[in-house]
Formats: sequence, C-alpha cells, structure tokens
Amino acid sequence: MLFNNAGIDGGGSMIAHTREAWERTFNVCWGGVYNCTRAFLPMLQRADAGHIVNTSSVNGFWAILGPGMPHTAYSAAKFAVKGFTEALMEDCKVNAPHVGVSVVMPGHIGTDIIANSRRVLGGPEPDDMSADDIAVARVQMGNRGMPVQAMSDDDIRGMMKMLGEGFKSMAPVSAAQAATIILDAVKAGKWRILVGDDAHRLDEVVRANPEGVYGEGGIGLSTLMQTDS
Repeated sequence: MLFNNAGIDGGGSMIAHTREAWERTFNVCWGGVYNCTRAFLPMLQRADAGHIVNTSSVNGFWAILGPGMPHTAYSAAKFAVKGFTEALMEDCKVNAPHVGVSVVMPGHIGTDIIANSRRVLGGPEPDDMSADDIAVARVQMGNRGMPVQAMSDDDIRGMMKMLGEGFKSMAPVSAAQAATIILDAVKAGKWRILVGDDAHRLDEVVRANPEGVYGEGGIGLSTLMQTDS
C-alpha cells in the first residue's frame, strides 16, 4: 500500500502572499502525491496486489476556509489530488487492474500541520515573532473576525501558540482514529473516503447547493456543526 499524505498549509492568497510561499505549499501538497506515485507505481505493478491512498481534503471540494478566508494554494493542490486520483482509478483498471486507488477527504483531524507548516515555510516560533510578524498575524486574525484591536503583542503570540496546539488537541478526530477509518474503508473497497462528521456535513452542503457555497455568507461554522439528530 502506498499512502501519499504529505501536506502543509500556507500561500492562502495569490494576492497577499508571496509566490514562494504559494508554490512551496502547492508543490508539497500536489507534487508529493504525483512524484511518489510515479516513484512507487512500478513496484505496485510488480506486486500481486496493491493500493494507492491519496490524501486530498474537504478543501478538495470546497476551496476556502470560510467566508473572508482565501485558501488558494492548498485548495488548488487538493482539488488536483482529487481529480488525479479519480482519473488514476480508471487508468489502473485498464493498465494495472490489481492496483486499487482511493482518495481521502478529511475534515479537521488532530495533527501538527499548523505548527509544522510554519516551520517548513520558515516562520518563527510564536515566542520569537518580530514586530513585523505580529503585524501580519494581527491582520490575518482580524480577517477571521478576531477582536485583535484589544490584543497586545503578547496576546497575539499566545493566540498563535494556542491555534497551533489547539488544532491538534481540540480536533474532533485524532490522527489514530482517522487512520482506522481510512484502513477500514480501503478494506471495504471504498474509493471515496470522507473522514469526520464535519467532512460528511460539508460534502452534503456543497452537493446540495454548489453555487451558493461561495455566495454572500457562504458556509458558516454553525452550518458544519449541524446534525440530523
């Protein structure tokens, strides 16, 4: 089994962020899948049986983090992963029928992607943020609706640290739970694997109103938290 799971955040905006940050994120999230598939596919072809599992994201069918929060590099890469995987399914059926293919589209999973993305992109640790770093973080947080005007520089540092740690510790699905869901789905012969209640809910909302999800108001957190109970 080949698991293509490398991914980093960053390069959210084609306009506000650097070309280097944008391409770094896109090249890891998409290039990792493509290059590893190229590298290991001959081995899978020689095996008696094989399976490729590519990690896309809910951002592979919904290309923003939320209203007012562009997410272009990551989302573009995850759309590419989803499309590539679906195309590869047919390719393998014709040319390597013993090799299965699945695409994983997780919601919020408890990993270190926030902290690790900052390190990969050369960003400072929260305690080492300069005045310029804090100013950028203040703008980004303000765009997400946080009351940054009343926050001190130390508050900003603390919030950045909390966001990284909280993304992992407060996630509704742990990495271990996600791995179990993925493996069970592959064993069951599924090619499209949603991970997390938030992923299932978002998928339903996008399919129900594909044009409206980018309209005024878009999809809010409250929508994703709704249940059918």
